Formats: sequence, structure tokens, C-alpha cells
Amino acid sequence: MNYYICKTCGVQYENSIEKPKKCKICGEERQYISVKGQTWTTLETMIKDGTYKNTISFEEEGLYSIKTSPSFGIGQTAYFIQNKNFNLLWDCISYIDEITIKEIEDLGGIDAIALSHPHYYSSQVEWAEAFNAPIYIHEDDKEWVTRPSERIVFWTGESLELEEGIIIQRVGGHYKGGTILEWKNGSNQNGILLTGDIIRVVADRQWVSFMYSYANFIPLPRVTIERITNRVKELKFDRLYDAFNRVIKEEAKQSVQRSATRYIEAINGTLFST
Repeated sequence: MNYYICKTCGVQYENSIEKPKKCKICGEERQYISVKGQTWTTLETMIKDGTYKNTISFEEEGLYSIKTSPSFGIGQTAYFIQNKNFNLLWDCISYIDEITIKEIEDLGGIDAIALSHPHYYSSQVEWAEAFNAPIYIHEDDKEWVTRPSERIVFWTGESLELEEGIIIQRVGGHYKGGTILEWKNGSNQNGILLTGDIIRVVADRQWVSFMYSYANFIPLPRVTIERITNRVKELKFDRLYDAFNRVIKEEAKQSVQRSATRYIEAINGTLFST
């Protein structure tokens, strides 16, 4: 019996004798099956191979990034937040080993795990079991959970305050249950928004974008962009981190609004003539 992990997206599946026939996360239009075909591994195989390691990097007071090298799956960054006496893991990565566990325990351990959307569920149950922590997922994305666990809390509504100043905000878009994290105490009380790729920082770090599918370049409609940005306008933040360690260091709220205006003008055909 093995907990198989899809090599393309990095999401772990429930215990089974045989490899799953197809990854449900990759087998729909927001993701893709590799041109090399469906391939699987296990966490045990990755650890035994000795190729992978996690790097935990200090970003700023109370915030660390966690990345796997060489890159695995989608290659996203997870974030570790220290907020007074409450530590949160925001989004997840597939690889976890004893070295990673020890380093995080030295930082105070993990009190809770929160996920932006299914592409980053990864080995979330392994992380939850290692730190005896609950996992918070919006109920609208319940169907995408590939490894069920009693540690998963399916929450409802538009926001959930996990601890004072740490609030999960459901904004949808990339996924119906897509969430972002408002950390009011971050960046010297100016506020930090962690967005996964529900809102993604682009090459020009003063702008963001929003997509239904990044892999297959499927845009979101105007009404969805307007809904997201109207919600974001209400949140407290001046800095923004996305899933790939891209950062808008200041005036991030203005950048999101400006980017939404440009996006809508582009899909409406009024931004340019070509």
C-alpha cells in the first residue's frame, strides 16, 4: 500500500495497492497531464533517493518561505507565519523529511495549515500529521481532496479568522473555493496578503494577474475580476506574496486594483488595438 504522488502537480493520493489510473487534479482544463504521460512517485521514494531538500528562508519578521529543490510538481512556495503564539503554514509542498520537521519545530512548530486551492494540497496530510495540526480548506473545493483525513476542516462562508489578525478570505476565481490570506500584523502592522496564485504577481513586480488556468492561458470573466478586487479592497495589506515567492513590497493594494482595471480593459478590447 502506498500514498502515491502525482509527479506533475505534486498532489498525494489516499493509500492504495496500485497507482491511480489518472490524477484528477491534472486531468481537467486548469492543469494538464504531462506530455510524457501520467507518472507517480511516493514520499518514501523521494526521501530515499536523496535528491530533494527543503530550504527554509527568512523573508521578513515573522515570515519564512519553504521551497523544494530541485523543483518538484508545480514548484510553488509554502509560507510559514509566526503570529504571536500562533504559527501557520500557508499552502503546502510535496516534500517533507525529518530535517524539515526539526527546522520548523525549532521555529515553534505548526498550529494550523491553510490552503489557497487544490493545486497546492500536495502532501498536506503528511504535514498535518507531522505537526498534529488541522488543515483548513473551503468546502467549495471539497471534491478535489485526493487524500481524505480527519484533520481536514471544511469551512464555510466568505472568511474565517484562525487567530487574531490571521484571516482566510474566500474570493474564488481560479477555483470556486479559492482563498487568500490576510495577515493584518505582517510588515510592521501594515498588513501582508498571501495569495497563492489566486492573485499572481507577474514579471513586472508592480502588477498582478488573475486566471482560470495559468497552464492553459484561460482568462477569468470581468464579473469575477470585479468581485475579487472589490473583496480585496476591504482587506488590510500593503505587501503581497504569491505562490512563487514574487513580492510586491509596497502599495500592493493599489497594484491589485490597477491590474484589475488593465485586465478588464484588455478582455473588453479597449486597452489596445492589434
